[in-house]
Amino acid sequence: MATDRKYCMSSYLMFRYVFNRNKAFSHGKPCNLVDISFPRTPVKTAKELLSALTTSVEDACRDGTAALALSGGIDSAILARLCPKGTKAYTFRCIVPGVEVTDESVQARHWAELCDLDHEVIDIAWKDIEQTSNVLMIRKGAPIHSIEAQIYFASKKAKADGAEKFIFGENADIIYGGMNGLLAKDWLFSEFVDRYTYVMPYRVLRDPEMILEPFREFEKDGRIDGHNFINKYFRQEALGTYTNACETAGIEFVGPYSRTCLDGSIDYDRIRGGDTKYMVREVFRKLYPNEQMPAKIPMPRPMNEWMKDWTGPTRPEFWPHCTDGMTGDQKWMVWALERYLNMLDGR
Repeated sequence: MATDRKYCMSSYLMFRYVFNRNKAFSHGKPCNLVDISFPRTPVKTAKELLSALTTSVEDACRDGTAALALSGGIDSAILARLCPKGTKAYTFRCIVPGVEVTDESVQARHWAELCDLDHEVIDIAWKDIEQTSNVLMIRKGAPIHSIEAQIYFASKKAKADGAEKFIFGENADIIYGGMNGLLAKDWLFSEFVDRYTYVMPYRVLRDPEMILEPFREFEKDGRIDGHNFINKYFRQEALGTYTNACETAGIEFVGPYSRTCLDGSIDYDRIRGGDTKYMVREVFRKLYPNEQMPAKIPMPRPMNEWMKDWTGPTRPEFWPHCTDGMTGDQKWMVWALERYLNMLDGR
């Protein structure tokens, strides 16, 4: 394994992880990549998807040690309907003093009440994120995603309450067409690189690299198939985030959607016509025939508020003022990268 900090910094900024298993930030500290080659159940219809999810949830809940991460969206609402009555369900709620931020707990409580689950809201503040980041980075051998500390904090609570497994709705968007922005058009190669990359390395680093191998893998005639790309590279990053957070907390990550795959091609016409994640929506309508489809929102993380007073990195690898004008999520990535480099250097 080669120590190549320059490469790893750029890869993290572009993809939120170091995808090359032969590269590491530091000698003897490999980047921990979760194995995503596990068997998956192919599904062609909503009926088959529901059957696969039911089997997965039943297996996880059989011994009574599973808890559910319950958001306000349809992915976890479906899993809530499949969990036994009385299952413990946790909803994350980020807190910013004096500021109203996205709160999924009201809608999540609605699902919990319909399904007779034992619902609890876990409040998460910036200090919780900051305090838990180091242990996650040490285990991962790399900087982390902004949601990773939230998942870890909640996983520690679930573990303390006696849970051994934590069920999440992760991967439903990736596999079944919920990432509508990335599937919105037939992307030219350069367009997709610009659209997918989280932070361009040259914007931040004095000595950047452009890591284009993942994009080239899915290039055909100058274009990139977004669905095939994210089902390899985004899926790797997402499962790595959830698995690292849970396992660091000493609890097993369970992703029922991640144990399935689409048997056939994604229907771009339906997605671009507004019927995103159509197969999952059909399952939701079957399980909740009298409920309105809730609006889709990402896992709440008020990074704009949490990072607004951070003035940017000071290490020599970074350009001065490089985070000016960045979103909170982009600032987080630079913050996390600098923090990890400081850890490696004993600062």
